[in-house]
Amino acid sequence: MSTSCPSGTLGDMRAVIWRASASILIGLGLAACAASSSATAGGTPNTSLSTASTQPSAAEQTATPEASPSDAGWQPVEVAGNVPAAREDHTMTVTPDGSTAYLFGGRTADGEALGDLWALDLATDSWSRVPANGPPARFGHNAAWVEGVGLVIFAGQSAATFYNDLWAYDPAADEWSELPAGGDPPVARYGSCASVGPDGRLWISHGFTSEGSRFADTRAYDFDVASWTDETPAAERPVKRCLHGCWWTDDGRLALYAGQTDGVPSLGDLWQLTPGRRPGTNAWSEVGPADRWPDARQLYAFVRWGNATLVFGGRALNGDYLADAWLIEDAGGVARVRVDRLPPARSGAELVADPARGRVLLFGGRDADAAMDDLWQLELPLP
Repeated sequence: MSTSCPSGTLGDMRAVIWRASASILIGLGLAACAASSSATAGGTPNTSLSTASTQPSAAEQTATPEASPSDAGWQPVEVAGNVPAAREDHTMTVTPDGSTAYLFGGRTADGEALGDLWALDLATDSWSRVPANGPPARFGHNAAWVEGVGLVIFAGQSAATFYNDLWAYDPAADEWSELPAGGDPPVARYGSCASVGPDGRLWISHGFTSEGSRFADTRAYDFDVASWTDETPAAERPVKRCLHGCWWTDDGRLALYAGQTDGVPSLGDLWQLTPGRRPGTNAWSEVGPADRWPDARQLYAFVRWGNATLVFGGRALNGDYLADAWLIEDAGGVARVRVDRLPPARSGAELVADPARGRVLLFGGRDADAAMDDLWQLELPLP
């Protein structure tokens, strides 16, 4: 269990990163949601959940002064072209050449599901609507870019309908196609997570469906044979949840962070799945708190940035909308990004990386009053 940032990994970011010097992890009582920890098919989820305050104590403030903030911090981006309607719970996905970010779906402030596709030219910050007819409107879906396939959309929700379908958009042909789903496909769901693994498969984990049911399963889709495989470990695994995120680490582990479970509106745990050499030998392990741990959160924005993952915003355990940003290293080290300008707090936004221009971009989301259609950028050195 890692309890500190590995030496040197974030050393080049001292101008924008503030670190605390002591762990302030506090336990979160689970008596109210013990029923949500019941066994599911294939094993019993682990129910050890925790969260922590992000405000340093007086002693920490004295012992560890803040680093100087960056000169600017987050900046609103002046965009060209028509702007997509304000929304939350959408996806944004960057092409492998780093030229374009594709936005799909989401929902408006009044809950209307959207099915539009937009392209953001990252060199000119110009939006354009892609008119190709595609999947049914939805929000809370997942998206990934798959080499040789294109932009892939999985699952999501529209009103009372939940999906477990897979769609692919091919920019060269300017058309969508639904992919066949053989094997052992996941149950239809919303608020799952998905990421393309080193093996080229699309891995999904956890999620939520009708009648309040949440999942703790993990499955993978093989594009070569158009088939799903159940990759759920038989042993310990993260508690069932939705509104979380997952990503692959540089050394080939599937990380899963935070979200929401029965009786607990926001989680703060970090897990990593190590794929086994044989079917059924995958193994989850919890990554312990680093020197400083972010507030529990759900429906946050995140993106891979260098050898770390940048997390922004979401909703806290008390329902507040957040505007903080954190870098989570693959080994579990955590550092808060300290800047002197922040976008308005929000959940349900999306982050994309634009390393060619040394920045990350944040679009959309919502707060207690409205959905948003603003675009922000943060210039950030690669760790």
